[in-house]
Amino acid sequence: MNFRCEVMWKRAHLYPLLWSLAAAAVSLWWGGCDRPRSYATVDGVMLGTTLHVVADLPAEASASLYDAAMQLDREAKASMSIFDEGSLLSRINRNETDSVDRHIAYNLRLADSIGALSGGAYDVTVKPLVDAWGFAGHDAQRHPNVDSILQFVGREKVRIDGGRLVKSDPRVQLDFNSVAKGYTVDLLAQLVERLGAENYIVDIGGEVRCRGHNAQGAPWRIGVETPFDGNDSYGAYIHRRVQLSSGGLATSGNYRRYYIDADGRKVAHTIDPRTGRSALSRLLSVTAVADDCATADALGTMFLAMGADAALAFAKEHPEVRAYFILAGADGTYEEYVTPAMEQLMMKEHGGGR
Repeated sequence: MNFRCEVMWKRAHLYPLLWSLAAAAVSLWWGGCDRPRSYATVDGVMLGTTLHVVADLPAEASASLYDAAMQLDREAKASMSIFDEGSLLSRINRNETDSVDRHIAYNLRLADSIGALSGGAYDVTVKPLVDAWGFAGHDAQRHPNVDSILQFVGREKVRIDGGRLVKSDPRVQLDFNSVAKGYTVDLLAQLVERLGAENYIVDIGGEVRCRGHNAQGAPWRIGVETPFDGNDSYGAYIHRRVQLSSGGLATSGNYRRYYIDADGRKVAHTIDPRTGRSALSRLLSVTAVADDCATADALGTMFLAMGADAALAFAKEHPEVRAYFILAGADGTYEEYVTPAMEQLMMKEHGGGR
């Protein structure tokens, strides 16, 4: 082939091929990186509280997400609800069955791992105490016989053997309210991923699981509420914000679910299973971040039940834990402690307080 023919062959065959490859590369770059993605939003009610999902789902998948979430809501309640008398957990607590499903088995294993960290401050057999103090739909006893109830509270009093729950005392009862909502957030996040989302945030009642970034290409921003007694606003008072691109987040506090008893004392829903009484200290709220929302949920409750001094000591001994503590300071002010691992997730600006 002479020089002129070679040039003509390149023009006819090679150059179009190069243009085709270049166009394909641009298409991949544009489609995979910078092309704006369409984000769908689903709002509703789940587990008796607010549901909010934002995800870059295909249109056909986003249309079915709400129905799938409602099916998951029914499944979670039928398994783990202590408010539904017909749930599997309620029947286990009444000793009508000893069968456990995958949800109960998972949460019991997780409770074991968090309980081992807590020195007994986190224990899902706390239900008889929760009932006696007037939470979870029960009337409060004026002066609960705490010592009597503590005889059948303790994680060592129950185990799973061959898919069956074995109790050392039939009065032992389980309460997964400290982990079930976070666990359901994880299940819903897994569902969103199966539907094709690469970037999403799932929020059930303020407990969150997220991945990737929002529609503006930034990490997801999650507000931490100002923990003053009676703050029922659900988002009107934001103290700080956390930015998160992966994992679960949950906040625990005693500023919303509490009452003042006949003797003028505050009784809060977080019960210390070691003492049988409300876990009240100057620790007002704890926001925990973990790889999954169930673990973050349980950790938040663990820290709150431990009380301010023990919780802060634990956090300082375990700098890898991601946690943000809001404590009561002098004259109605707030103090904060942020663990080193959490520091990078905290946004600089503060909210408006009360």
